[in-house]
Amino acid sequence: MIKELGEKFTDIFKRNMPDAFVFALILTLITGLSAWIWVGTSPLVILESWYKGFWMLLEFGMQMVLLIITGYSIALSPLLSRGIDRSTRFIQTPRQVYVFIILIGILLTLISWGWVVVTAVIARELAMRVKGVNYLYLIACVYLSSGMWVTGLSSSIPLLLNTDNNFMIRAEVLSDIIPIKYTLGSTLNYAVIILFITLIPFLMILLIPKNNKGKELSELLGKEKDIHLGTIEEEAEGLKLPFKAVSDNLNNSVILQYLIALMGLFYIGYHFISKGFDLNLNIMIFIFVILGLILHKTPIRFGISMKRASSNISGILFQYPFYAGIMGIMIYTGLGEKLAGWMASVATIDTYPFFAYITGGFVNFAIPSAGGEFAVVGPSIINAVKEIGSGLPEEQVKAMISRAVLSIAYGESLSNLLQPFYLLLIIPVMGAGIKLQARDVMGYLVIPFSILFIIESILVLWIPI
Repeated sequence: MIKELGEKFTDIFKRNMPDAFVFALILTLITGLSAWIWVGTSPLVILESWYKGFWMLLEFGMQMVLLIITGYSIALSPLLSRGIDRSTRFIQTPRQVYVFIILIGILLTLISWGWVVVTAVIARELAMRVKGVNYLYLIACVYLSSGMWVTGLSSSIPLLLNTDNNFMIRAEVLSDIIPIKYTLGSTLNYAVIILFITLIPFLMILLIPKNNKGKELSELLGKEKDIHLGTIEEEAEGLKLPFKAVSDNLNNSVILQYLIALMGLFYIGYHFISKGFDLNLNIMIFIFVILGLILHKTPIRFGISMKRASSNISGILFQYPFYAGIMGIMIYTGLGEKLAGWMASVATIDTYPFFAYITGGFVNFAIPSAGGEFAVVGPSIINAVKEIGSGLPEEQVKAMISRAVLSIAYGESLSNLLQPFYLLLIIPVMGAGIKLQARDVMGYLVIPFSILFIIESILVLWIPI
């Protein structure tokens, strides 16, 4: 019954869900019309806000591109390939692949949400080696496992509020930081982690599709699987001149590359010693670069790996500015603030976590960036919580704010299951050589979304901080 329902949702999404770019265009129009009708913003101001926002995610977009290609480059290294080969001795059935990928994905994204790229690489390699894996369903498993990032070390909203002189303090919304013990170290956050680790593997086993015909990676690749590029080492050897040359010596110099890698390792050590466990996007990409240099040994091999890893990133390059434009409309027309204010106005001391949860999920469709979304809706929700908790002890109010903040974060993360934006991180890796769109995957996520929505709603309302 539950398997048939999952396949039914998949069929519905395939028939009705447009390409991720079309989704962004439709969201742009809906957001613009909402600002015009509900907020009363003039069309010209909406256009100006859209254009102003269009460029807000350029740095973030470039970070995503580098995250994908540097992570993929590591995966193309002989060492990781051998590691995956060894793992197939123990992972020999499709069910084992699904469970392993979910658990390794949860573990990696607890460390950093960007490591979903590594999960995607491992998943693709396992799909090549284990027969009978429904590849589209495997992609859904990878995407679902990445939802754990919001409870882990790279969860942007709790980390922001634990930062001295953050924008909430400067705006006098908060008087002091909110320590991690109230958010990531809370009983509520541990409960959500336990929920994912125990429920998601079991749920995805129940949802495994019966019909895999035409959905294995080898079948989806078709003629592409017969195209053999050769190993990176073979291609590097083929680029050498037929006679001895200084240029070839430099291109294939292990010493040169390892000197640069050694510099990088020293800086990485200095970074964590001086700043603590500050695992931001920039340092994570830098770690990937240095690991790639070490694993590929020579400049020419590293360059070949990056070229191969860059072959399928067009979706990110042109879609991010459109989502940034939507974000601009939400911020500069006041639409996001008005929405958060309305949600907060109907909340009570018993229901405010649920309304914060709903707000986080709803606004995420227009602003699929936790930090950007919180900048828009966070002040209104925190002020509402302070008003609701007026007269209560300071410690209790801080706990209420922490619950609201976590609720926003959980809602934002969960609604990604119905928002194809972050599939742009996975599709360039797992979609290489095949025809793949978000609609092929999203249907498998409807039932997990529905079940997690119900359970997380209960947790944010009742589990203590």
